[in-house]
Amino acid sequence: MNKKLKDLFLNSENFSFKWEKYFDVYEEYFTKFRDKNITFVEIGIYNGGSLKVWRDFFGPKSRIIGIDINPDCKKFEEDGIEIYIGNQSDPIFWKNFFNKVGNVDVILDDGGHTNLDQITTTVQCVDKINDGGILMVEDTLTSYINEYNSKKSFSFINFAKKIIDDVNYTAGIPEFQNKNNNFFFKFSLNKYIYSTHFYESIVVFNIDRKKTYINKIIKNNGVDHGIKDLTWSGNELNIKKFKKFVNYIKFLSLRKITKIIKKTKNTKILKEFFS
Repeated sequence: MNKKLKDLFLNSENFSFKWEKYFDVYEEYFTKFRDKNITFVEIGIYNGGSLKVWRDFFGPKSRIIGIDINPDCKKFEEDGIEIYIGNQSDPIFWKNFFNKVGNVDVILDDGGHTNLDQITTTVQCVDKINDGGILMVEDTLTSYINEYNSKKSFSFINFAKKIIDDVNYTAGIPEFQNKNNNFFFKFSLNKYIYSTHFYESIVVFNIDRKKTYINKIIKNNGVDHGIKDLTWSGNELNIKKFKKFVNYIKFLSLRKITKIIKKTKNTKILKEFFS
């Protein structure tokens, strides 16, 4: 019977430490890879306490790779565990790494935890992860700690929030694209990242190129009963003060002005939830 990951960790022969809530997230995302021919990469070896845990958890078919900037960590290399020494914030390291290793299935970033480390790793790795694979970045609480940070607005968490917008721009809506039919962001990862999930101090990116196509509406062959779409109804409650004024406006921009007024009033109401 497969042992729980937390039990394997607690009985590891080498020292390590993890936040307790991480183990449920690990189980949720990593269990499907057990007993499979996968390549698993953990960034951040420290005292080597988790490398054998991953080997025992994923099984003998797995390829386990550890990465650390400290050359002393090379001592943890053994049968079934490969060690690479390098700087995760250096794009050249990643280029050389993937040239040797090839594509991988799972990357767990438990490395330096700075914005530069986490963002560089995400940028350099997502296109080297196989479809159905995962990039999991942990200890993202460092986005809120000064000594780990660049400018706060460029924290890893803010970068991950931007990816939420980036993924949503695959919707097939003209407003989401510029005149060259490119997506809104100059830098985009939405060709690789299918979904993003946030947990306490963990961000998970699911990689699947087959699911990142431009979305489109499909219709069935059912009966159309001609029911009126009232999407924009109901918001009039927020513009009562302007209703009398709007009724007297008799030119072509009536609808545009009404939308502006609604938007202004609704924004005022919603602003509270974004403070």
